[in-house]
Amino acid sequence: MINTITAAPSSQVVDAHPMAKFQRKVRSLVETKAISPQDSLWKIAFIFGDKWAHWKAELEAFDFTMQDKIGDLLAVECWEEE
Repeated sequence: MINTITAAPSSQVVDAHPMAKFQRKVRSLVETKAISPQDSLWKIAFIFGDKWAHWKAELEAFDFTMQDKIGDLLAVECWEEE
């Protein structure tokens, strides 16, 4: 008997942390050139509008400041909390 393992389609992959989903949204904004990796995090406040207070608190919980670069956010590989 041969065991085979198939990966779930990417649309069915469950993120380990909500910040991973947020990071993908920000990466998409960079890819569409709406923002630059060199921009400060505060710049995305205008894009996320009413939800910004939540995301700002999440970022601060991971020791980000609003002056940090968007590229720093995109460089995070794992959102595990200690």
